[in-house]
Amino acid sequence: MSIRRLPSHLVNRIAAGEVVERPASALKELIENAIDAGSTRIVVRLAAGGIDLVEVTDDGSGMTPADMELALERHATSKLPESLWEHGAIENVATLGFRGEALPSIASVARLTIDSRVRGAEGWSRSIDNGAQVAEGPAALPPGTRVRVEALFDRVPARRKFLRTPRAEYAACLDIVRRLAMARPHIAFSVEHDGRRTLAVQAVESAPDRVAALTDRALIDNSVGIDFAREGMSLTGVAAIPTFNRGVSDHQYLFVNRRPVKDRMLVGAVRGAYAEMLARDRHPVVALFLDIPADQVDVNVHPAKTEVRFRDPALVRGLIVSGLRRALDEAGHRSQRPTAAVLAAWTSETASSGGHPGESADTPVGEYGSAPTGTPAFFGAAAGAGNSLHDRRPTFLTPPPQARAEAAVEPIPDTAQFPLGAARGQVARTYIVAEAADGLVLVDQHAAHERLVLERMRRAMALGGVASQALLLPEVIELDEPACDRLESRIDELAEFGLTLERFGPGAMLVRSVPAMLGQADVSGLVTDLSDELAAYDDALSLKERLDHVAATMACHGSVRAGRILSVAEMNALLREMEVTPHSGQCNHGRPTWVKLAHGDIEKLFGRK
Repeated sequence: MSIRRLPSHLVNRIAAGEVVERPASALKELIENAIDAGSTRIVVRLAAGGIDLVEVTDDGSGMTPADMELALERHATSKLPESLWEHGAIENVATLGFRGEALPSIASVARLTIDSRVRGAEGWSRSIDNGAQVAEGPAALPPGTRVRVEALFDRVPARRKFLRTPRAEYAACLDIVRRLAMARPHIAFSVEHDGRRTLAVQAVESAPDRVAALTDRALIDNSVGIDFAREGMSLTGVAAIPTFNRGVSDHQYLFVNRRPVKDRMLVGAVRGAYAEMLARDRHPVVALFLDIPADQVDVNVHPAKTEVRFRDPALVRGLIVSGLRRALDEAGHRSQRPTAAVLAAWTSETASSGGHPGESADTPVGEYGSAPTGTPAFFGAAAGAGNSLHDRRPTFLTPPPQARAEAAVEPIPDTAQFPLGAARGQVARTYIVAEAADGLVLVDQHAAHERLVLERMRRAMALGGVASQALLLPEVIELDEPACDRLESRIDELAEFGLTLERFGPGAMLVRSVPAMLGQADVSGLVTDLSDELAAYDDALSLKERLDHVAATMACHGSVRAGRILSVAEMNALLREMEVTPHSGQCNHGRPTWVKLAHGDIEKLFGRK
């Protein structure tokens, strides 16, 4: 068979397969063109999730009729300056798009109409129907450009049948708008779907304000700012404190030179930065803006330009991990506060039941009177992280609550010095009740002490190692042979933490000493959990990350357990150490260690406000 050139319409359809996968792909290309045109306002209209209509209107520089004709040809672009064109330095392109494939590719698989007007000139319109021009002529519109894409893949049934439902396609389109709007806070965006406005953000100066407007307003009060630089690279943005997290990673937004990207290495770096501060099934909310010299990154890896390739991936990963860690360290003991919505949900429940909080007509009455089946959502906040707070409602048992209080005569500490206040008692042998100048503080003693032990271990490791305590009688722990093999291969690393192990036959390990700071730890449980951790993470993590997992596992076994009675002096000592320990607002698994009820919140609960 002889070699032949492909016809132009077929070339465009092949290119469309690379650039236009779904309505969101076309929308991305059109919005990027609008941004590169210098727009200050971009309006998006969608119908049936973008399957029937994608329309993008901007107030940018516009196009002349001649420019419009060239824009619909393949590999024609206005985004490569002549200096770069001559020297072929495509890696120095600063615009979002530059291949010149988007418009002709879209026009080959849909009905495309472009109306555009340059300031000081008349408007012009051109329509293309699946690769063939069908209309051209004057158009009336303000300065700028309007692009309509209708009936996407209508004549390509093999592609159209792979589109998802309109609702799913709309969600993908909305995600594209959010990411591009975050990258350009100085541009106003609005989205209309099936005649209903679903998103509108005004131009702002601050990227964090734009991120919060597009994700969750509560992020403003539950996040830290990032400003970190190293070797010509800089990292800025906003990162949620660990207790403000989500069940999926869809709320992680990453930008390289203001270009939204999806990169596994960057996501892995975020995960590494939050290691031992989040449960494995929880994900932080972050928006990271990485500015890097153009010669250190290749944005031309994929036609859709959503992937990048770094010249030094290890340096970039280290920058992200260090920048996030430093910002989170500065957050200190912060924890997520109960939101107004949580308080309002509970108080409305109280009003509707006509009785005490959480009490209904079917509430059983026991020996000690009414036993409510629900409690305020914030009292359960320390019990687990992740689900909405008002979905976690622990049940009160009919026996009297296990609460105790000692005489505590010391004055309430100065809030500026001691924000966690003074201990006043203990509830259920698990929660410390403290009084601060500005409210009531509840502390999960196990979760809090677990974090404190971990941070002590990290400090000890930085100073040369963890002190060990020899066991009076070495303990033999029976495990399966693979588990023993894993532990034996890490004997030297574990020894740095004060845990001395020896192989004791094919299926057992001998423990000679344990970390002194763990006290009366469950040696068998500790060694078993360590073997499980090594099985799950040994090959996937770096040495430092493996050591962090080891430290976290040991800290869990060495912390104060729920159910242990503490004196007021012990409670206050715990509170004081929490106030000066980084990340003490959450345990090693990402759960909150304390919550505070402001005086105003308490007054609302009792109907005083």
